[in-house]
Amino acid sequence: MIKSIWAMDVNWLIGKDNELPWHYKEDLAFFKEKTQGKTVLMGDATYRSLKSYYKTKPLPYGKIYVANLVDEVYPDATLVKDVVDFVKNFKDELWIIGGKMIYQLTLPYADILYITHVLNFHEGNVYFTKFNLSDYKLVEKRMSNGLIFATYKK
Repeated sequence: MIKSIWAMDVNWLIGKDNELPWHYKEDLAFFKEKTQGKTVLMGDATYRSLKSYYKTKPLPYGKIYVANLVDEVYPDATLVKDVVDFVKNFKDELWIIGGKMIYQLTLPYADILYITHVLNFHEGNVYFTKFNLSDYKLVEKRMSNGLIFATYKK
């Protein structure tokens, strides 16, 4: 089962210079609750950003896969060069945690989307590629402090 998780503002903004353009503790807690100890897939830039945030602490995930077209050795992760093939053939639960290109490549294979809708405008330079959200069924929604935590299923 492929699960994808991200937060985006009303303009579908998801990033600013490889960082989040906002800081909502409740959203960070939601992300951590869902992904902690899980098998995750992320791009190289997301991996490096998280490593800079966690510094010397290990990333809080189970098995970590990092997508990169360049041969790279990751001390705590496995390199994935063909994201689509990897996701299409993955048999267990896999969480897609960023960035933009990884979301874009894996969205057709995602069974569940966990989207935090940030009900505000922020400045940044990375936007989620628009898609038809009505292709998914909204199965859960919780509003809190200018955020909507929504779960969608195919």
